Amino acid sequence: MIPRDHPRYRSLTVREALAAAARSGLVSLEGLAAHGRGEAFDYLIGERTTESAAAAERLAAKLIISAKRPVISVNGNCAALAAQEIANLQKVTGAAVEVNLFHRTEDRMRQVTDHLVAHGVKVLTGTCERLVPLAHDRGLCLPEGIGSADLILVALEDGDRCEALRKMGRIVIAIDLNPLSRTARLATLTIVDELTRALPAITAFCETERAGDLSEVADPIDNKKFLADALREMRERLI
Repeated sequence: MIPRDHPRYRSLTVREALAAAARSGLVSLEGLAAHGRGEAFDYLIGERTTESAAAAERLAAKLIISAKRPVISVNGNCAALAAQEIANLQKVTGAAVEVNLFHRTEDRMRQVTDHLVAHGVKVLTGTCERLVPLAHDRGLCLPEGIGSADLILVALEDGDRCEALRKMGRIVIAIDLNPLSRTARLATLTIVDELTRALPAITAFCETERAGDLSEVADPIDNKKFLADALREMRERLI
């Protein structure tokens, strides 16, 4: 039992939840390693939403509500950490939610879907096709979901799928604590923040921002500046 006054309480409870999810099969063992890497970068930003991240979250909200067919792509870690936050964002935006896994089995697909549904998420289901040009299973998606989306919100993403989606002309919003990752560098917009802080922030901004023309909203995005600002904030905190 972790005492609530422990200085690492939140971090340790998240680790325990992910470990339990890995034992049940909801999260892959490889997903635990990915979480640890992200947590290291969260330390560097002080486990808080930085000024640059908040600006990116506001812009992400405007992009999502301006999109005609936004899709939230969810993997095992994302489902285990933020099922309720995904439900809240979907409720505000009407975005579709699709499960997309690298370590994909029918059992895991069903388990992740059931977990999301139990938290109130409406999950797209059906027969997936290899609509993203990748040899591995993250290339499989639903024609009425990621296959026809104009905007995709991804968290804890594989860089090669992000790259493929961008080449397909999709707007990709990435939530990634590592501003040096391939996903962070290739996304249309990267939010350098922890998932369970970022999603509620985006949801809140969706309720206050006004929709516009998606192409006009997305055209001037300087993602390199968001990444540079995130790195600067890390350096300033360490000095």
